[in-house]
Amino acid sequence: MAEVDTRMRILDAAESLFTEHGLEATTLRQITGAAEVNLAAVNYHFGSKEELIREVFRRRLTWLNQQRLLELDRIEAEAGDKPIKPSQILEVFFGTALKMAADTKGGGRNFMRLLGRTYRKPPEFVRGFLAEEYTAVIGRFKAALVTALPGVPGEEILWRFHFMMGAMSYALSGTDALHIVAEEALDDSDAEALYARLMSFMLGGLRAPLPALRAEPAKRPRMRKSA
Repeated sequence: MAEVDTRMRILDAAESLFTEHGLEATTLRQITGAAEVNLAAVNYHFGSKEELIREVFRRRLTWLNQQRLLELDRIEAEAGDKPIKPSQILEVFFGTALKMAADTKGGGRNFMRLLGRTYRKPPEFVRGFLAEEYTAVIGRFKAALVTALPGVPGEEILWRFHFMMGAMSYALSGTDALHIVAEEALDDSDAEALYARLMSFMLGGLRAPLPALRAEPAKRPRMRKSA
């Protein structure tokens, strides 16, 4: 039991410090001080700082993605042969994350801020871990959106999903950047209001008309050289 408590204290301290200072700037000395443990305890439970970072993401992100898939299974089962509304799919994927971000007592808010900031420029080993965590999940949700939006090409759905992920991560990382350019301060402490604004924005983007893209010039067939 004591080992579990020690492990959780290290993870909680690391998560909080990574959110405040960033992954690279946070030192093991800061983490051991905040968790009130020695360096040997960190090495025993995690082996290295990189593995500690992975575990900070894994303990919440794995659960988050499992919840997303379970909720998608549920709405697909309830719909039966009927099509699922795009808004339902967005609510499952993004709404689950936004609800976690509203959790101020259990650490969800801290983690989602950390995740939002990490999306911008993740270290290579974190990028690989995130790819592993998201590949199957994004595939399922892309397939659901392709079915729900038959008039939108799969490539366009991926682009829009990419933009929505960016909007969510930017919103969850806080309004610090916005304060630099805005004349008035914005309060992002109301999780329900943030949820409503963000979902309305993303649903509008998902349903937007297809862009008028410039057609790529047709490739000329190569002429065979005469022997």
